[in-house]
Amino acid sequence: MLAVLCVAFALLTPNFLASANIVNVAMQSTILLLIALPMTLIIMTEGLDLSIGAVLTLANVVLATVAVKTGGVGLALFAALGVGLLFGLLNGALIARLEIPPFVATLGTLGVAQGLALVVTDGRSVVGIPDVVQMFYTGSALGVPSPLWVAATAYLAFHFALYHTRFGAYVFALGGNCEALGLAGVHARWYLVGVYVIGGLMAGLAALLLTARISSGHPTAALGMEFDAIAAVAVGGTSFEKGKGWLLGTLVGVLAVGVLRNGLNLMGVTSAVQVAAIGFLVIFALTIDAFRGKQA
Repeated sequence: MLAVLCVAFALLTPNFLASANIVNVAMQSTILLLIALPMTLIIMTEGLDLSIGAVLTLANVVLATVAVKTGGVGLALFAALGVGLLFGLLNGALIARLEIPPFVATLGTLGVAQGLALVVTDGRSVVGIPDVVQMFYTGSALGVPSPLWVAATAYLAFHFALYHTRFGAYVFALGGNCEALGLAGVHARWYLVGVYVIGGLMAGLAALLLTARISSGHPTAALGMEFDAIAAVAVGGTSFEKGKGWLLGTLVGVLAVGVLRNGLNLMGVTSAVQVAAIGFLVIFALTIDAFRGKQA
């Protein structure tokens, strides 16, 4: 599907294959990848996090506010990570301890985070972001843009954790056979809380790139990004049941969503139509997956 999209947009838009545009697609996909990686783990546990876009937005305005007041990035990033940690713990507690369905629990925390973002900013953008923050998006190392280094490091860390640690094995089991974990003496609920905490922390980290990219804090900056993250995970082949997931598939799914948005932007298509196109992409991918499942 990614290859088909690339060929189609290369034929429809003359500038799509330009090296500058390819780098642009990769750069724009980094923030989505940072939240799609934990979303993969969450969906593998047969869960869902509808709040991650709103949490990213709240972390964005908090990071921007603290950065403007302190003139630095350290305390601002710590505050953003704190926001993510708080909402990750809240989501995890509601789902794992109180056994509230993930859709309902994270829909509620979505509203809380979105409301707080509006309260913190009074509905206005936070401007005057220090250059040291903007460097995390505009800077480079060894000729490679900084966001790509951040994204690559995050992907490698998640790959190692999922496929080479006991935690990763438990994530597969949480969706595939949670009862077996309990019989083995594993505190499955704590690991489930941990998965949502990781999602919150990654939203806090993504806020750094988002703030650097838009050079501001905005109370609606990342609203709806949870849809793109879920779409990327679904297109990448992660199943919504039985703990079946594939991180490399998520990476390809993120690129597919990024290419789709970029190509439609070059064609002058409105953002509303872009959302619809991503929805069709998800339906198409899940339809193919359903037919493959029946054939198997």
